[in-house]
Amino acid sequence: MKLYVTPGSPYARMARIVVIEKGLQDRVEVLAAQTRVADSPYYRINPSGRVPYLVLDDGAGLEESAVICAYLDHLEGSPRFDPPAGRAAWQARRLEALARSMLDGLAVWGRELARPENERSPSVLQHEAARSRRMADLWEKELEHPLMRGPLDMAQLTLGCALGLEARNPDFRWRPEHPNLGDWYSRVASRGSFMATRPPGSS
Repeated sequence: MKLYVTPGSPYARMARIVVIEKGLQDRVEVLAAQTRVADSPYYRINPSGRVPYLVLDDGAGLEESAVICAYLDHLEGSPRFDPPAGRAAWQARRLEALARSMLDGLAVWGRELARPENERSPSVLQHEAARSRRMADLWEKELEHPLMRGPLDMAQLTLGCALGLEARNPDFRWRPEHPNLGDWYSRVASRGSFMATRPPGSS
């Protein structure tokens, strides 16, 4: 299989982490895609131009990080990242959705910063900066949930990739007022899968 990524995409990073956590490096070839440029050869592989994109052995393609992560997790019949059974499943899904909300907002902020300075929207920048502060405040409390202290799951994976975007956005300063979040992230970021997929600019 071929997994197309860009080094700075947090969504592609999620899929890359699952590849490592599941020990699928021999089955999944990770390839750099050239996106956001006219006539990129990548568009002939994935017309949407988005990453991650997983091309299966039969040639079919999968898009969306959640779909790709689930496929890779179930590939060998022993999923590790499925929600727990029973009522706890809804807590797991709730936490994952909160983490995805934070990640999505930070991605919008990052894309706006990538535009030429004279084309950036001040209202978008202000909105996403404020959203990131609210979400960091929320996560400072939500980290008390037992699921955020247990084995790595999709909520933790998603939140870790969101917080890792500090390497690409100097205005995303979540650490000073969120010591619990900082301690939690330090533990997650020290995992081999996170270390191996650090975004450009990470120390």
